[in-house]
Amino acid sequence: MAEKILFLTGSLAEKQLVRVLEGVPAEVFQWRVHNLGIKVAALMTGDMIRRRLTDIGDAEKILVPGRCRGDLAALTQHYGVPVERGPEELMDIPAFFGLEGKKPDLSRYDVKIFSEIVDAPNLSVDAILERARSFAADGADVIDLGCLPETPFAHLADAVKTLKAEGYQVSVDSMQTEELLSGGKAGADYLLSLDEKSLWVAERVAATPVVIPASPGDLQSLERAMEQLDRMGRDYIADPILDPIHFGFTDSITRYHQLRKHHPQVQIMMGVGNITELTEADTTGINALLMGIISELHVTNILTTQVSPHCRSAVREADRARRIMFWARQENRLPKQVDPGLTALHEIKPFPYSAAEIGEFAADIRDPNYRIQISDEGIHCYNRDGMQTHLDPFDFYPDLGVESDGGHAFYLGVELARAEIAQQLGKRYVQDQPLRWGAGLFEKQQDLEHQDTPGSTMKKRNTTRNR
Repeated sequence: MAEKILFLTGSLAEKQLVRVLEGVPAEVFQWRVHNLGIKVAALMTGDMIRRRLTDIGDAEKILVPGRCRGDLAALTQHYGVPVERGPEELMDIPAFFGLEGKKPDLSRYDVKIFSEIVDAPNLSVDAILERARSFAADGADVIDLGCLPETPFAHLADAVKTLKAEGYQVSVDSMQTEELLSGGKAGADYLLSLDEKSLWVAERVAATPVVIPASPGDLQSLERAMEQLDRMGRDYIADPILDPIHFGFTDSITRYHQLRKHHPQVQIMMGVGNITELTEADTTGINALLMGIISELHVTNILTTQVSPHCRSAVREADRARRIMFWARQENRLPKQVDPGLTALHEIKPFPYSAAEIGEFAADIRDPNYRIQISDEGIHCYNRDGMQTHLDPFDFYPDLGVESDGGHAFYLGVELARAEIAQQLGKRYVQDQPLRWGAGLFEKQQDLEHQDTPGSTMKKRNTTRNR
């Protein structure tokens, strides 16, 4: 027997909600819609629901709008059935119930992220620890201490010991064997980067070596180092080195392919920073593409950095990309319509409603509050006096009637500017909410949204939208 779900809504959304639910197969769930007697469904609160919903009938679950900020645990206890939030947009209900494909499980991945603190010698141990905490919060698995040429790192051992005491896995990245030995003896888990001439370091410490070619592009020297480590019975990670674009990038990808083909079981590392840092382009797309290559080649370790300003969210993006690619590979699926975390500038479904559907909403409005929505035809701003549609926010101003209301004018200016950006880029716009920019800001925005109490949110909206 299909589950019986009671959908709560307001008068403005009721017809559209019914239209969407009529397209849901009966075997998925049985549905009933209850209008709480308010116009804007998002403004319902827990107290309002308890006052106005006195009989839930035979419902086995209650679904409230996604922007409802009521205490759902209290409502669940009050009604004796689960009360849950649905999606923020009605058009997303089929996807919410998994009717557009299997809902992806992004909890799993098989790529370990080494996040490098590139200027570690110039930072205090406390500053290194603070940076490590930030990287770990973004998804890093290993904190890499990057050593600098001709720069003393007297507190290297102390930094390693402190990070280990805090529970972090640690790697030391240096071309100086003395620093590698010092880091290894202090308890580092990994040493970057050894070659066939410096493998003697691996004989003196327990840290797992990451081996590279003795000279750029020399895959044979890398394989000789691997053979030597195999004879020693040591675990290791091989890194053929990813070169920057126009400085050997394509050839280096070929080396990774050759290494995987000839050594199907070996652990491999790819340093993605040579592409993200040295290419002036949005790193979300670069990380997605590189992680696709990494997934196909079963590379299980990456080294990433956040040095250039345009790379400031590289760890978060790499973390999201590894999860998306792992799931897509396991499901034998394209990495499309899995998760929006890597679509910072554009979205798969930016316009949930057509201009005609928005026109239907506008025709039902009976109050002076302005609503703003977007479609592929432009920005739509409407209230009981009618709807305007423009591409330029300045074109709305003469007819909004807010010349003497600075607060309202400011509010509408902010919202129309957001709507313009979203409409031009092809992003999802929801009035009273910030635009979402993928893995770089997505989680932080979600956290901030849930910090608003229902009362403060309603007060803010009511005082700024009334004409």
